Amino acid sequence: MFAVRSLYALVVTRVRAANHYVVDSALAVLVLFAASLQWMFPDEGDDPLSLVGWLLGAATAVPLVWRRRFPYTSAWAVSLATTAMAYYHAPPPDVLYGGLVVLYTMAAQGLPWQRRTMLAGWLLGAVLTMQHKEHSEPFEYAFHITGMICAYGLGVLARVQRAYTAAVEDRARRLERERAAETARAIAQERSRIARDMHDILAHAVSLMVVQAEAGPVVVRSDPARAEAAFDAIAASGRDAMGQLRRILGVLKEEERRGGAHRLPQPDLAGLPDLVRQVSDSAGLRVELSVRGHPVPLPPDTEVAAYRAAQEALTNTVKHAYASCAQVELDWAEDELTLTVTDDGRGTEHSIGARPNGTRSSGGHGLIGLRERAAACGGSAETGPGPEGGFRVVVRLPVTADREAALG
Repeated sequence: MFAVRSLYALVVTRVRAANHYVVDSALAVLVLFAASLQWMFPDEGDDPLSLVGWLLGAATAVPLVWRRRFPYTSAWAVSLATTAMAYYHAPPPDVLYGGLVVLYTMAAQGLPWQRRTMLAGWLLGAVLTMQHKEHSEPFEYAFHITGMICAYGLGVLARVQRAYTAAVEDRARRLERERAAETARAIAQERSRIARDMHDILAHAVSLMVVQAEAGPVVVRSDPARAEAAFDAIAASGRDAMGQLRRILGVLKEEERRGGAHRLPQPDLAGLPDLVRQVSDSAGLRVELSVRGHPVPLPPDTEVAAYRAAQEALTNTVKHAYASCAQVELDWAEDELTLTVTDDGRGTEHSIGARPNGTRSSGGHGLIGLRERAAACGGSAETGPGPEGGFRVVVRLPVTADREAALG
């Protein structure tokens, strides 16, 4: 059974792929052969055979060559030839071969009014011919009418199947376009995330290295030990930055090999004490970390956003503020985590993305990245002068975890 279905599917595919005129010409030849059987094997009836009768029979087959190019016109040509053959009656049409093909073609390709007109015309014409010219038996009425209805029904099935196939193919194309668009959006988002991560890593490391490089020559003669520590801090910051960049590039290569299935390892709030300690040790900036409330688990993206916000704020404090101390506060509320980073530096003269001339900037990679991260998590970020001078960064992120589950 499976082999028969496969063979049928192969034949249908080959026929559909072939030239329409070749297929329809072959069909016309087959109909002409079937209509000529009366001359090839004449019976003992009273129906006379004539050349004109054969030409009329051929006229019921030849128009089928154009049945797909001009379906309604070719249907009328076959209909008129069949009517003339029935009226001439030398011989009358034995079986309506051309009519069956016409009804199938019109049901499959014709417009609604064309299909109805042609079906009604053939049924009425067959009944009148059998009643007034043939004086047919009842079973002959059933045979011809049933054959025409079956041919028309097969055409309807072919039209429905073709429409269904077209709808499925159109849906598949739309899904493919949507999938491609979604993939492009995901790639763009991933590239944006990687760009923000690389900015945060490099800006933080380079800022610490610049501070230490500026301090080293000042104390190299008066305090060699401190100068040595400064150069060690520069080396440590550079190694840490290179290590993080290697991980990013390594995972990117792995994603290319495996189709982008993996994401980069991301920091979280558990690494915040190490970040504070690194800034304090490397930049000579006293940084204090305080936590209020009860911490709860957060989604990974929210954890990354909070960590990167603190890192960006401390980096800009080191680069622009000339501050002596900074305060990092985590305030856990029922539905929100508030991260606040303040310093005692130059206040409005420095900001995330500050211009070289000291004026405030509303743009900049750091500020844009910080706000994008917060907004992506459903939160917000604010920057500006602190209530007691200096500069303050406030990031509010929603807490979506179940607090009671987190507290045990």
